[in-house]
Amino acid sequence: MSLLSAILLSVTFLTSHPVTGQANMSVLVQNLKTGEVIDSYRPDHVVPPASVMKLLTTGAALEILGSGYKFPTILEYSGTIENGVLQGDLYIRGCCDPSLGWKGQTAFLARWVKAVRAAGIKSIEGAVIADMTMLDGDAQNPGWLCEDAGNYYAPGIFALNYYGNTMNIVLKSGKPGSVATVMKIEPVVEDVYFVNHIRCGEIKHDGAFVSGLPYSRERYLTGAVPSNLGTFGIKGDLPNPGLLLARHFTARLREAGIRVKRDATYEADYNPLNPPRTELYTHYSGPLSEIIKETNINSNNLYAEALFRYLGTRYTLPGTIHNSQDLLRDFWRRRGVPIQNAIIKDGCGLAPQDAVSAKAFVQLLTIMAKSKNREAWMASLPVSGQTGTLKTLCPGTPLEGRIHAKSGTIAGTKNFAGYIDMPNGETWVFAILINSAPGKARAIQNIIQQYLLDVCGENK
Repeated sequence: MSLLSAILLSVTFLTSHPVTGQANMSVLVQNLKTGEVIDSYRPDHVVPPASVMKLLTTGAALEILGSGYKFPTILEYSGTIENGVLQGDLYIRGCCDPSLGWKGQTAFLARWVKAVRAAGIKSIEGAVIADMTMLDGDAQNPGWLCEDAGNYYAPGIFALNYYGNTMNIVLKSGKPGSVATVMKIEPVVEDVYFVNHIRCGEIKHDGAFVSGLPYSRERYLTGAVPSNLGTFGIKGDLPNPGLLLARHFTARLREAGIRVKRDATYEADYNPLNPPRTELYTHYSGPLSEIIKETNINSNNLYAEALFRYLGTRYTLPGTIHNSQDLLRDFWRRRGVPIQNAIIKDGCGLAPQDAVSAKAFVQLLTIMAKSKNREAWMASLPVSGQTGTLKTLCPGTPLEGRIHAKSGTIAGTKNFAGYIDMPNGETWVFAILINSAPGKARAIQNIIQQYLLDVCGENK
């Protein structure tokens, strides 16, 4: 079969398939080195990218900040230290680090206590205050669906993020028709309370949902869970992770014998009348290369959105969502990515209004493949049949281990964008965006897998 015939077959396979034939679609496959178009279908057409949107965010972060960049979190104090007594407050100034306390790792708090003691502080007359003023108070992206707010995958984004901005709610299910009981939450949040309507039913899946807004102490629990299941956990977002961090730090200080007179609190809005501060200690995150690896391989919305919001602070302080949108668009437009018709609402792809073309992603991927940050970039992408969100793509086929790409999934949608290593040593760059298809995401993925095998000449 000639190359032209194979290409025509590939295009026809997608456009005539009962599932994808009427879908909202944009496809482009291109030779990375030569720019030769291998296959395409409406490559300029913008469609919702879902989590493939993270490529715009992580690529821009790498190019602007560098792979070795580390997010600071700064301990500062107001007032003076006299005879071991801090006559003022101790501040935790956040700079959007998404990794503080990730997966419950809080060993850094011991170092913070040691730094306070090294400064000669034995008693604090004020409070530990979480300073979250680097970002404005718009912690929940207005482009996200209301039904997502409060769920673990759509947490509020703050200048101080902690514990992945996630709490685990331990429930106990009972007999059919009863309301599941809230047993405990991890980590403990002192003032959160639940309006619980989770029913136990004759089902086999977890159908429970958590909803609520940033800073609000209320969380609504709805949906259904299997009856007589015993204890199990569901995840929701932390209403105020900065305040929780300040409380944990206060507790650690008191346990270490350092008196803190007042209870922990937080500041969400910059106040020019606040007294001047003195820097005491700076904590640093791991390098950006590790942060974008977590973002892309595990499709971490918190990490992506924290990067997105932080980039917006490059325009003005406090950082706003609008500034983040403008920066992302301007950055890629200046580098020749055809982004002029794209719709950018967030940095993680959770907003259903997001829309980007296959051509834009292919051009972005081409730029990053030639970047000085190429090594960190490639290491951040899942590998087909092996890692992250690509584990189920092409396992046991000739393409296992040969595709490095980001996936994006929502109902009726399956998207991929990345690179294909060809047997002859060439690399192809591709974006396949399929939306509003009448089928489950896994069924759409199987069609895309068949397409990839076909277009790469591996379907024999």
